[in-house]
This record gives sequence, structure tokens and C-alpha cells, in this order.
Amino acid sequence: MLRLVSSAFLALATLAAAQQEPRPATPPPIRTVLRALPLGGDEDLNSRPHPEESAIPAAPALTAPATPQAVPMQSTAIPSPLDVKPTGDDALRLQIYLDEAKFGPGIIDAKPGRFTELAVQSWNEVHGHPTEDWVAANTAARKAVPNPLAVAVVPDIVKDWVDGTLPTKVSLQAKRKRMSYRSVAEFMSERYHCDVPYLVELNGSSKINNLKARDTIIVPNVTPFNIEVLTGAGYKADESMSQRHAVVDTKLNQVRIFEAAPAALVIAEPGATSISHASRPNHGLIASFPITPGENKFIKFGTWEVRNSVELPHWRYDQQLLDTGKRSADSESLEIPPGPNSPVGVFWCGLSKPGIGLHGTPNPETIGRARSHGCIRMANWDAVRLPTLIRPGTTVEIR
Repeated sequence: MLRLVSSAFLALATLAAAQQEPRPATPPPIRTVLRALPLGGDEDLNSRPHPEESAIPAAPALTAPATPQAVPMQSTAIPSPLDVKPTGDDALRLQIYLDEAKFGPGIIDAKPGRFTELAVQSWNEVHGHPTEDWVAANTAARKAVPNPLAVAVVPDIVKDWVDGTLPTKVSLQAKRKRMSYRSVAEFMSERYHCDVPYLVELNGSSKINNLKARDTIIVPNVTPFNIEVLTGAGYKADESMSQRHAVVDTKLNQVRIFEAAPAALVIAEPGATSISHASRPNHGLIASFPITPGENKFIKFGTWEVRNSVELPHWRYDQQLLDTGKRSADSESLEIPPGPNSPVGVFWCGLSKPGIGLHGTPNPETIGRARSHGCIRMANWDAVRLPTLIRPGTTVEIR
């Protein structure tokens, strides 16, 4: 149904395209060396903090380059019932609403699954509604997100972040300057918190498989993840955020972030099969996101502390460590450059347990399924929000 282009859509697309008159611009250079910690990631279970860690500057205030804004499309879909898991446009607007509220529903695709259910439960907990209630969240979503789809323009910056020749062989990746996206479709799907199959569903395979700069496509009407604003900055401790408490639940595949004071009162007990019911609003819970924990034999259960927080990290690849569990000499390892297709994604949040951290991933569709060696993986668009929620000094409990 969405492949049928209405006159309203054509008008919006024409408007969006018209805003993109050619103009001289100097694209930001690809950084050959980014100021990020040489972190070990999933495969480096014995890494240590970089000796110059204390010299990492505070993160600068980031201002996104001028990029075309998505134009919302008016929804004419028939509403679904409020008291059940929604479908169609209502499912999409609920996922968008939860995502914007920092209760990650996973990939936005109008097909709410387990992660959307958990996000609703967390949202209900914060607002004091029964855990399994759908009415309150659906009602709030309809009010906040009247138009769940939008027409987006592929920005010119895409040429600096897409490399269709990016190799899959690690030894060749180590010779590149950046672990870029492999296609414009991958760039746009991550930008709008979805996956390529959903963009194909909305736009058709011919359109998505041949995307180029300044093309217009239909996307979820969510705040985009603008990768071009990342600089490789490190984040220092913060008086408020460093006092927070994060719980990584390896059974539910969730990381839940709490203000410091009420954390001990609200975290789930080990072995719990669902988030506990809320009898009153729990304003101590401020965010939750889907994660994939490490394999059971590699999970480092316990209470740790955030030690470093950095954008666009380098990653140390160590084949001996993969094969034997023992770290090899640095001369026998490879340094994989930063980028969205890095095994640790675009953000690293290292813990006091050496080699373990919360980080992004090049494969958001595998969150909750495929397991890593020891770290906690998140979608890049979720991981990049961590420094707005937690900082060095934050307590992280892995259970």
C-alpha cells in the first residue's frame, strides 16, 4: 500500500528535493587518526586503560551540519484498539514514541516484538501504570506522534560515510581509514533506527538498492542518528551522571539506567522473567535499551564502574585471543579503524573489568540474538546516547 505514491507524497518529495539546490561545500575530511582510546572490545578480555586516558578532553558541544530535514507524511490509517499491542501506523508511532523517550523498542519496523513489550513495561513503570497495560502508552504515542512516516532526503554527506568496497577480511580492514557503511541503504536505515528490509517494504527494492545522494525516500519519523556529528571525543565524569546506576540484565537482554538514590529499590531480582510491577511511578528509572550480552562463559557478572567513554573507538583484533583466550603481543594484533561497521560500533563505554564495556554494533538486527565474547552490544543509535545518561564513575551491575 505504501508503494503507491500519492499526490501529497509527490508534493512533499518535490519540496524536499527543491531544498537541495547545489551549493559549494567542502566536505569534512576523513580522519586518518581519531582521538579515541585503543580499546580491546569483545575479543580483548585483558585490555588496560590507555596511559593518556586522563588527558582525554571533555566532549565539545556538537552542532550538526546543515542537513535536509525529513518532511512528515499525514497518516490516514484506521486506528487500532488502544488496549492491545498495536498494528500498522499505530505500531510504528508507538515504537517511535518509546525510542524518543529513551525506552528503546529495538529496530523500528511497525512490527512490535519482545523489545517493544519490554519498553512499554519500563515506560509504564516510570508513569505508575500496570506493567502489562497498553492503553496509556498507545494513547500517549498517538498524541505525540500524529504522523509516523516522513519523506527524507539522502544527504550529500553520505559520500564520506559509504564505501561499497569495504572488505570483510580483517587484515584488509586494518589498512582502511574508516569502517564505513557498505551502502547508502545501510546508512539511511541506521540513520532512521530501522533496517534495510523495512526501507524496502516502504519504498520498494529498486529504489532502496539504487539510492544516491539527494534521493528522497519514506522513513520512520524519528529523530535521526546523525553520524557526521561524531568527532571521536572522550567524555569525562559528570557530577550527576557519574552517580547513576545501570543494571545489565542478561536474561531479559536489557540495560536499565537509574538515578543513584532509588536504584537499590527498583532493580529486578536475579532470575526474574519480567520487569517487576509498579505500584507507583518510579521516576528513578530514566532509560532502558535492548542489548546482547556475551556468551555465558565470558560474561563478567558483578558490579563494575564506567572508566572511559569515547566516540569512534579503535578496536584491537587478536586472533590468538580468539583461539586460546590468551592475549598475544601487540605486534601480532591488528588495529581496526573507527566507523559504524567496526565490531564495537561508533561508541565504547569501558568498565573497570578490563576489556569489558557497553558498545555499538555493525549489525543492529542481531541485538538480542547473536552473542558476543564478553561485552554488551547495543544498536549504534542507542549506544551513542550513553554519554547523555552515564559517565565515568557510573556503577554498572551485570547480572
